[in-house]
Formats: sequence, C-alpha cells, structure tokens
Amino acid sequence: MRTIDTREPSVTSWYLNVMQSLAGPGVLADCPVRLTTEILSDKWAALAIFALSRQPRRHGELVVLIGGVSRKVLTQTLRRLQEYGLVERHAESTRHVDYRLTDLGQTLVEHIEALNIWASEHGMAVGSFQESELS
Repeated sequence: MRTIDTREPSVTSWYLNVMQSLAGPGVLADCPVRLTTEILSDKWAALAIFALSRQPRRHGELVVLIGGVSRKVLTQTLRRLQEYGLVERHAESTRHVDYRLTDLGQTLVEHIEALNIWASEHGMAVGSFQESELS
C-alpha cells in the first residue's frame, strides 16, 4: 500500500489524501486506471492510436484521417505516445517518416474499439441528456 507524504504540501498530495480518505487506503492512489487516464486523457491520443491500428501512416495521412487536429498538436500527441512506448517513429529519409504502433500500443486497440462501440450504442443517449440539461 502506498502512503502519501504530507510533509510536502501540494495540490497533488492534497488531492490524493482526499481521494484516499473517501475510498480507503490504497484504492485510488495505486489504481492502474490512473495511468490509462493519463495516457488517454489527451484529446487526440485514442484517435491517433486507433488511426494507427491497421497500418503505419505518415503524419499528413493522420491529420486527414483524424480530422480537426492541427499538425502541431498531432506532433505533440505522437511524441507523448512515443514517450509511453506506444508509438514508433520511422524515418526512411528526411522526406519519408511514418508512425506505427508498438506491440505495447497494439494492446490498447481492442479497448479503444470497445469505447468506440460504447459511444456508438450510447452516444445518442448522452446527447439527449445534455440537451435536456440545457433546457
């Protein structure tokens, strides 16, 4: 069980202390969902992983395939995914660079597909609820 060092006050330690007190010791502070949330909380991460799930793609292809993402933001997202070991950048020359999922990145595809199915099945209900809350 991980404990929080409260001698160094910070927002993070305060938050973790509050969450531990609500959920019990070690429940949320050590939860692996935190890592998943950290990775997938980036707006474009899941879309980039999904776009790379079938084959390697060039940066420009990803911009078009994902839609709505700027080149700069996509570059930042891909670099972050590289730091997690989920995406590899392959440069055959200065003009031909592609991105592909690593074996570790490929393990997320099934779960992202499950989220896609959930959104397809329940997206209308979420939209309806949001509309009713605004009325």
